[in-house]
Amino acid sequence: MKIVVLAGGTSTEREISIVSGTGICGALRQKGHEAILVDIFCGVEDVDWENLFPAEYDVEKAAEYMKSFNPQIKEMQKTRRSFFGPNVLKLCEACDIVFLGLHGANGEDGKVQAAFDLMGIRYTGTGYLSSAMAMDKRITKEVFLMNNVPTPGGFSMSTDALEKDIAKHGLSFPVVVKTSCGGSSVGVYIVNDQKEYEDALADASQYEADIVVEEYIKGREFSVAVVDDKAYPIIEIAPIQGFYDYKNKYQAGSTVETCPAEISPELTAKMQENAVKAAKALGLTGYSRLDFMMKENGDMYCLEANTLPGMTPTSLIPQEAKVLGMDYPTLCEELIRISMKKYE
Repeated sequence: MKIVVLAGGTSTEREISIVSGTGICGALRQKGHEAILVDIFCGVEDVDWENLFPAEYDVEKAAEYMKSFNPQIKEMQKTRRSFFGPNVLKLCEACDIVFLGLHGANGEDGKVQAAFDLMGIRYTGTGYLSSAMAMDKRITKEVFLMNNVPTPGGFSMSTDALEKDIAKHGLSFPVVVKTSCGGSSVGVYIVNDQKEYEDALADASQYEADIVVEEYIKGREFSVAVVDDKAYPIIEIAPIQGFYDYKNKYQAGSTVETCPAEISPELTAKMQENAVKAAKALGLTGYSRLDFMMKENGDMYCLEANTLPGMTPTSLIPQEAKVLGMDYPTLCEELIRISMKKYE
């Protein structure tokens, strides 16, 4: 297949997106696909229109080209009207499918998906509406509550009307403060008292206009991939220090990850069932990753859904797939096969 792997972009997760995209593109080429790596925002200036998907292709060189723009992204945003970079849409129209290696805003939030739907461009992952719903933690929480998916209690607010009194909403410290649409745990704070709470509100307000405050669940952290409406083996994430924030997600050796998770068959089945239930509640198709916390007594809570989760070779979903006997290149190919179902 002729495949464009889209990565990069303008979100706070740009750098990890480039790592995901590089891995995906290399893996697909290993499988014999004519895959190319393209930065959705920076695009490609020099295109050989006679040979768009060459047999010989340097993935690492393409990645370095993308990285060269990193220091300029904010300045480029000030002068650019269009989000899509030079030749990006033409390349996407020319391929069989776009593999979305994007993370965070303007990639995982449904905007790109909606544009591609209107243009008839095929892409991996779920559609625009479910992407937008899952990206917004406020909406996600409301959907979970409506569909009896266990999730921590909490409330939301806009940054122009900050709620300083959590007791009004039945909460007590510690609580979790997080931006409504942040990704990779950027803008997430565990706070233990009023001062920390107000500091977190002030800091979170710099990122977005909406903030979610929820009950802090003390316990073990897990993640479950749902692929083609089926739950993969559960992985447990145990940060050596703190919680599973941006640093712990992407810095080697900062977490201990165990797959399959060492929990009872009954709890395994229950968490996998809740993961599938949560994905269906949000209308997610193709593949996604659901994050959970579980207390010592076995009570479990679904925190959020990730519609374009990390796809580096050592990311969580590839680890879960490995337990099923599926290597990284085969997983990348499988996600394309499953994503194509929405076009049948």
